[in-house]
Amino acid sequence: MRLLQPAFVALATFCSAVLAQQAEKYEYQSDVARLRRIVVDSLYSNRDVFLRELISNANDAIEKLRLTALTEKTVWDGAAPLNITIKTEKDEDGKGGRIIITDTGIGMNPEELTKNLGTLARSGTSEFLAKAESEDATGSGNLIGAFGLGFYSSFLVADRVQVASRPPVSSKDSNPSQYVFSSSSDDATFEIYPDPRGNTLDFGTEVTLFLKDDAASYLDASGLTKLVNTHSSFSSAFPIYLWTEKEEQILDEDAEETTKEAVDDEEAAIEEVDESPEPPKMKTVTVGNWEHLNSQPPLWMRDPKEVSEEEYNLLYKATFKDLQEPLAHHHFTGDTGSGVSFRALIYVPSKLDETYFNDPLASAKDIRLLVKHVFITSDFGEHALPKWASWVKVIIDADDLPLNVSRETLQSGTFLKQVRQIVLKRIIQLFSRIAEEDEEKFAEIQKVYGTVFKLGASEDAKNKEKLAGLTRFTTNQRKDVSFDQYLENKKEGQKQIFYLADMGKAVEDLAQSVFVEKLHARGYEVLLMNEPLDEIVAQTLRTWKGVTFQDVAKSGLKFGDEDNEEDKQSLKQLKTEFTPLVEWLKQEVGDAVRDVVVSDRLVTSPCAVVADSMGFTANVQKLMSATNRAAGAQNDFMTEFMKKQKVLEINPRAPLIQGMLRRVDQLSEDKDEDAEAELKEVASILLDGALVRSGFEVPNSNLFLTRVDRVLRRSLGVSETAAADSTVKPAPPVDPKLPDVVTGGDEKMFFQVPDDIEFEMEEIDEDGNVIAHDEL
Repeated sequence: MRLLQPAFVALATFCSAVLAQQAEKYEYQSDVARLRRIVVDSLYSNRDVFLRELISNANDAIEKLRLTALTEKTVWDGAAPLNITIKTEKDEDGKGGRIIITDTGIGMNPEELTKNLGTLARSGTSEFLAKAESEDATGSGNLIGAFGLGFYSSFLVADRVQVASRPPVSSKDSNPSQYVFSSSSDDATFEIYPDPRGNTLDFGTEVTLFLKDDAASYLDASGLTKLVNTHSSFSSAFPIYLWTEKEEQILDEDAEETTKEAVDDEEAAIEEVDESPEPPKMKTVTVGNWEHLNSQPPLWMRDPKEVSEEEYNLLYKATFKDLQEPLAHHHFTGDTGSGVSFRALIYVPSKLDETYFNDPLASAKDIRLLVKHVFITSDFGEHALPKWASWVKVIIDADDLPLNVSRETLQSGTFLKQVRQIVLKRIIQLFSRIAEEDEEKFAEIQKVYGTVFKLGASEDAKNKEKLAGLTRFTTNQRKDVSFDQYLENKKEGQKQIFYLADMGKAVEDLAQSVFVEKLHARGYEVLLMNEPLDEIVAQTLRTWKGVTFQDVAKSGLKFGDEDNEEDKQSLKQLKTEFTPLVEWLKQEVGDAVRDVVVSDRLVTSPCAVVADSMGFTANVQKLMSATNRAAGAQNDFMTEFMKKQKVLEINPRAPLIQGMLRRVDQLSEDKDEDAEAELKEVASILLDGALVRSGFEVPNSNLFLTRVDRVLRRSLGVSETAAADSTVKPAPPVDPKLPDVVTGGDEKMFFQVPDDIEFEMEEIDEDGNVIAHDEL
């Protein structure tokens, strides 16, 4: 068998060689025009990007010229302007037109036109960079093109494209000629021929787009300006100019000359001369002008020490369409740690969007990611900022990133994930610095973002400690207190952070709560929380620097000095003394509360209902009810069980409780049914009143008010059975006839506008900018 194996191998090799000689090679057949349409339509999600792509190509061409001139001086003398121009021309019928984009870049000869534009997915930039990097280290210019498909985005808006190009004078060609590349969106072929106009370009490239019928809107100069500002205002270090035209009124000199010639000074009647001069004759002319679209360099690329506050504010207003100045900004340079460096500018708006809290799923939409000054995306997808930070306005300009072919998204989400963490970190650092250095400014920020900090501390597990440090609360002693400031003011032996939460209530009412009275009387500080997120923050944190949070509306309240033996004996004696009342109340309250105990938490109030350590406070029940209503959910068995975990605490020093104890002792001696019934009614009112004062709902509000009514009647000497006069006037007879329909002319405004008030109305576009109308 070992001898046969080499024979089999040799035979297999021989058969493969024979078959290879018989095989024929074929080239793939394809419809180039159709393939081009498929590639372009599938790559670009928005046809507006055609201008961005062509401007990027033009910028690359100028960069190539500048870099080439470093080694070959004849290419560019350093004085000829380097710029990009955009001009529109409308057809005479007004239905179509052309967009002409010209650059003073490196230009292309016929062979380069064929190679770069006639070959799908061939990038002249990639080839140039590869050559430059292999020959000279100076070749790493600001070149973003890498896929050779940017030019074909022209066919998103154009039926036909003509590219006229002429290389600069060089050692290889002392008299270059201008050639034209021409191609249609439906053709599988293209043409290259000498430009019949001659050498209209000193050097560079002119791209002419013959627009489709549905792309005529791109002929509007204001629309092109908006596209450049959105996608390419900072994409080029070279000037971008747009040809604009407008009508102006000027003096009609021809009419003036005609008037002078028609006047015969000798025959003029002197007595009929009108001393008032006639108004000058005017005429309307169209005036053209090259408008500089990117006159300001990227502000974030400058040294922050050299940028004024006014410049920061102007950039913010122009970029994010906000008429108000930002509250703060942060300009920094960062590195993701994976070799990608970037510059960023973070803005804190002066107000939150009205829909911020109404849309819990909304993500950040004002993060502008650029690569080498070219806008890429505002959509971070799964790596978007969390809800608490979705309001932030950010500009991020990366030096280099792995883009997909269309350059609209990134090939990998690693950078976005890293940037997300960096931006969140910088936002927190910005607010922390302001809190330490400028209390007045931070007070303004608290008015807008105080609730946002609490939201972040609740939902962002990684940054909850830092965000919680930015929250501020009112206490029974002062305002705007942080958790750190609270701990600085805690009493000796205090091992809890006391707080009382009841959303919607004024802090003044919380300060007078039955749960706070003894803490306040003894000088302890209590955080008064009246916003929905306040208690969620406390429950999420559980502790702050080792000190636990204690809801004073729950059992487990400790002052820290309970070890006093005298106090212990006093409380023990009171519990023994009030045992009869406690046992009697337990029978009367039924399952409304779990237990009745003698308490040391009260000062003047006779009683209070507190939640057990595992029960729900009144505020938690409100939160759960609101959540269940929004979700349409029903309470489960466990939820109902937790709601019942309440304890009635009585104050043995309150006169009312002491009076009830005497009545209970009397009942044990004398079986007076009327007195017992009255005492039971007092107990029911006492319990319901305690529930109300503690923030809970009474089981039966009608029965509670009926009992109160009877007690009030007895105190006033009014008969408990006396009824009010219930006589009322009946309604008119049935009338099925419908009322007359009110016509539009009879409609009246809700308010009357005085005659002396005039209204001036302005039309605004979708970005909130006022639209100017010359005829007005």
